[in-house]
Amino acid sequence: MHASRRILFVLLPLLASCQTFDQQSTTAPGERVRLQGEITRAAGHLLFSPCQEQRRFIVSNDGATDVIRDSAALLAEGPGPLFADLRGRLAASPQSSVDGQLALDQVYRLQREGQGCADLNFTRTLLHADGHEPDWNLTVGVAGLVLKRPGQPPLALPYLEERLPEGRLNLTSEANGQRLELWVAPQHCIDSMSGGVRHLAAELRLNGEVMRGCGYLGGARND
Repeated sequence: MHASRRILFVLLPLLASCQTFDQQSTTAPGERVRLQGEITRAAGHLLFSPCQEQRRFIVSNDGATDVIRDSAALLAEGPGPLFADLRGRLAASPQSSVDGQLALDQVYRLQREGQGCADLNFTRTLLHADGHEPDWNLTVGVAGLVLKRPGQPPLALPYLEERLPEGRLNLTSEANGQRLELWVAPQHCIDSMSGGVRHLAAELRLNGEVMRGCGYLGGARND
């Protein structure tokens, strides 16, 4: 299986979108859809409410994800809902107290911290990855990538992307005297500081220094 490549020659700043992300769903029942929203627990069920909506869906897990276990662990840390970025199919539910059920087949993110539904950059993000010890934060958009580290100015670079088998990605950049590589692969990954769950394991190599963390595909990507 051959890898495909995409080269980006133009570097523009990654700017927050001035538009809000309208999460109102018009998805037909049974259609596979990616949704962001909040997860709570009530009467022994996990309930999912899409961003900016009042509807509630019972989360059903067919064994493809560990969302029930992960949600229980995060909800046990304190009150309040979890932010969830999920993909699945909406269907009717026999329970009249809810608006249906969401049968999951992918969990992109599950977390207590962060901007959640208020993240205006989500729809412009292709890929995000971050890690700790040392702390680093990398956001990839169609015009380039931006690496942020404490005490240092943001590093904005063009990049080349290589798609590899089994959903893996490799991003490389050799510009402005920097040598950067980012490797991501599908894997259940837990943030070492927050306990948040991501669907990608990430490894960043910057000028020979190796840093590890977790990542997720943004709203600008439909892989």
